Amino acid sequence: ETRPRMSEFHVRSTIISRYAFTTVSCTMVNSGSEAREAVFEMQIPAAAFISNFTMSIGNKTYYGEVTGKEKKDSTNDKERHKKPPSPTEGRENGYETFKASVFIPRKMQARFILHYEELLQRRLGKYEYTVSIRPQQLVGRLRVEVNILENSGIVSLEVPPLRNSRQKGNGKAEGDVSPPPSTVIGHTKTLAKVTFNPSVVEQTRIARNGILGDFIIRYDVNRELSVGDVQILNGYFVHYFAPTDLPPLPKNVVFVLDSSASMVGTKLKQTKEALFTILQDLRPEDHFNIIGFSNRIKVWQQDRLVPVTPNNIRDAKKYIHNMSPTGGTNINGALQTGAKLLNDYIAQNDIDARSVSLIIFLTDGRPTVGETQSSKILSNTKDAIRDKFCLFTIGIGNDVDHKLLERMALENCGMTRLFQEDEDAASHLKGFYDEIGTPLLSDIRVDYPEDDVEQVTQNFFPNYFNGSEIIIAGKLINRTSDKLHVEVTASNSKKYILLKTDVAIDLPSRNDIRGVPGLEDGKGDNNYIERAWSYLTIKELLNSRLKSDDIEEKDKLMEKAKSMALAYNFVTPFTVLKMKEAGLHSEPPQEEFISPSTDGIGEKVQSLQGQKAPPGIRRGQDKQRIKISKTSADGDPHFVIDFPSSKFSVCFNIDGEPGDILRLVSDHKESGVTVNGQLIGAPAPPNGHKKHRTYFSTITILSNKPERSYLEITPKRVILDDGERLVLSCGRSAVVRSRSLEVSISAYSNITVTIQDSISFVILIHHYKKPAPYQRNHLGFYISNSKGLSSDSHGLLGQFLSHEVKLLQESLNMSRREVGQNRTEALKASPTNSPTNTLKVKGRLVPVVWKQRRIYNGQQEVDCWFAKNNADKLIDGSYKDYLASHPFDTGTSSGTINSL
Repeated sequence: ETRPRMSEFHVRSTIISRYAFTTVSCTMVNSGSEAREAVFEMQIPAAAFISNFTMSIGNKTYYGEVTGKEKKDSTNDKERHKKPPSPTEGRENGYETFKASVFIPRKMQARFILHYEELLQRRLGKYEYTVSIRPQQLVGRLRVEVNILENSGIVSLEVPPLRNSRQKGNGKAEGDVSPPPSTVIGHTKTLAKVTFNPSVVEQTRIARNGILGDFIIRYDVNRELSVGDVQILNGYFVHYFAPTDLPPLPKNVVFVLDSSASMVGTKLKQTKEALFTILQDLRPEDHFNIIGFSNRIKVWQQDRLVPVTPNNIRDAKKYIHNMSPTGGTNINGALQTGAKLLNDYIAQNDIDARSVSLIIFLTDGRPTVGETQSSKILSNTKDAIRDKFCLFTIGIGNDVDHKLLERMALENCGMTRLFQEDEDAASHLKGFYDEIGTPLLSDIRVDYPEDDVEQVTQNFFPNYFNGSEIIIAGKLINRTSDKLHVEVTASNSKKYILLKTDVAIDLPSRNDIRGVPGLEDGKGDNNYIERAWSYLTIKELLNSRLKSDDIEEKDKLMEKAKSMALAYNFVTPFTVLKMKEAGLHSEPPQEEFISPSTDGIGEKVQSLQGQKAPPGIRRGQDKQRIKISKTSADGDPHFVIDFPSSKFSVCFNIDGEPGDILRLVSDHKESGVTVNGQLIGAPAPPNGHKKHRTYFSTITILSNKPERSYLEITPKRVILDDGERLVLSCGRSAVVRSRSLEVSISAYSNITVTIQDSISFVILIHHYKKPAPYQRNHLGFYISNSKGLSSDSHGLLGQFLSHEVKLLQESLNMSRREVGQNRTEALKASPTNSPTNTLKVKGRLVPVVWKQRRIYNGQQEVDCWFAKNNADKLIDGSYKDYLASHPFDTGTSSGTINSL
């Protein structure tokens, strides 16, 4: 009760060509009788730069202005800035906390709007965009909306469950399947829209304290082996290079592992566990060795690296298993030993010139034995490695010297990762190894003509690892030129590679987001490539400064980074956000304050999403929103066929055997669509005439145009496989769209499947809370749009979609005539007046009787002519002709029915 209530928490993000603009908007209401402090706290990725912050309290608005940081920076109530990067302070790795607090007068509200930007990094073959949803209380209106525009084409889009631990494993945790509740995913080839909009009830189920976790989106883009993807806009370019399908390079790797006393317990256990898996993943052409260190340094195999053989792997595992934690931490000695071992091996052996050499160094503490001064350890390590190979550093727990590990890796062409000591550290270590375990290219150099470009970011890279990406950006000198020449040189396991191409510059429509339908009315700067270039440049200046020991050079680099950060309004370690009052009558801040011109992207993707029930809608209402079609197979299975032009319906029952798979729609040759339904058995109700009941337990929908995909639906879950397998729960509303298929799930109610916008099926979910012995959870199948199915379609339902049926009446004098519409009405009123009624189907005469059926959970009543005897003569052939051999059988091999 003592703190203001958060009424709204809204995150809107636009990702254009991997560059993400994020806006967080939050409203807090003080309904108390006195002023109260409101704290707005947001965890943002450490790699991101804040680009703006605005807050309004009552009718006063304060806006953030980025200024250079003074030597001593004071903060008062109206001056707030992001903490300088210090991931070790918080418990979470790779995130920083932005915090602003204000007093809200009684009965008033405050609104905070934070903007930040980041360039997404590709790891393990995916870009990962993460937004922290930790409002620390339940929020009335909570919404996350992410729009993605990738001209190369979006592939493998996935939204895993919310993540509460910040550690990055290998991204393949068990149960990593369903998106969070209320997530809606829609995408075309190049545009995607993902929304997360949980009601208060749904938030409560996730976390009562309002700490929901990280909302994550992972995706990749289409790419081919060429010079990569070069995007040019407004005099700037960005170049993404990530070739695939190359053979891995051989590795020479030395593992240097901390076994000091502080590693006792979980840390050493998890390190051993991870190493066992990593050793198993080494390739036959690799060579390796292991060093364990505390105050003593123990080398497993003296003066050599050994090849990967089953015996060597077994012995290495034994050596690691027997490591025991004892003594202090001699970081300097361990690295000197590792570097000498690897240098000697490279010098003395005729190693493959294209192999990649690396040290993987792991510790949980600070240096306590031997050389303990960080600056000395850094210079000693650099002198020992001499740019011959790369050093990758891993820190576990809260006691590590993060700055030392980061700088050691930076100075020696490696990367660093920090992990918490938790139950999952082993999988995080394995995940980090997976990032660097498959080198595909070495010595990559990317060149552009000197007269055409300037201020180009780093363009030489010692290694390219599978699943990562090389990014270079720069400015064009000659804006009038119509092309940019690009050359990439590199080595791979088989050959030296030289790729050349000319990239056309006169294609503004390709990269200009104003050329995208729905984005014409965007506000703000249309300069995402320039901002990506500035982001990369500032990051490189910060890294160069971190690596430098020269005070003068450090200052120079700092000034350069500072002036660029001021020009682009970025909060960095050298700039600060100061709050200024905007005047009493200024407009309240708008959410799209510093957003690029992508506002229309939402409307473009909106149309893909189908209908989604608003939060809290009643199940009954939800069902009514679907267009109910009479043509169906539901219940025990009762079949109904609607003939709109004849203005009547026909129905029949099929008494199948449990386990049988019935072909409901078969149009594989023409539209590419097949629908099969599998029967499940149940005892017959007492006093009934049947020996058992059967229901549909699984509906399988197969489509092979434009590409092969299938859906397998049960009352519990939906599996969609169009090359990427996605498993969705029937208990959560969601919309998923691929190029030719849309699946819309209304929780516990129904599933609508739309194929190529011209074929729609509705699958009804029948769930019994307390089923009687003769009831089973089952599915009903309804055809709501058959326009896209051909006139040759077949199956128990499909054969009637393009054929008309005539109703004949046999009069007393036995002369048969067609019944007109008015006569049909009379028959409906008094069917007993007529001794026999007959349907004429493809020349066959089928006796029928008048019946009433209830369909769609009893919501709709259907009058129909009922064909007895398992639809004898009504359907082509007999029951056994409609049996499929397995759920994915498209019937193309035998074609019994198709020939009829």
